[in-house]
Amino acid sequence: MAALAPVPSSRLAALTRLRCAVFQTSYNPTSARTGAKYLRARLRGPSMVEYYPKELTVAKFNRLCLGQWKIVDTTEETRLADVEAKKKRGKGAPKKAKTKGDSRRSHRKR
Repeated sequence: MAALAPVPSSRLAALTRLRCAVFQTSYNPTSARTGAKYLRARLRGPSMVEYYPKELTVAKFNRLCLGQWKIVDTTEETRLADVEAKKKRGKGAPKKAKTKGDSRRSHRKR
């Protein structure tokens, strides 16, 4: 039985290019990384959203009930009290500038 002659690499490359054109796949003769594996993969976000339960906070519950029930958020109350105490001591957040002349940056650049 006679041995078959080896097929030239240019012929194999042409065959691969034609196969990619017919089956609508990407022609990548140098085997460069394209990320196609990750782009074809199924998205994980929707299944993760379904898996984890929705978090219900006191503020969200009060917004859902629309005034029927009012639950006091103790952590928010203590936070607001701390902010007021800091403001009385002069440690609060600075006032927002109404105009460009009011800003601290304009005074520093002079």
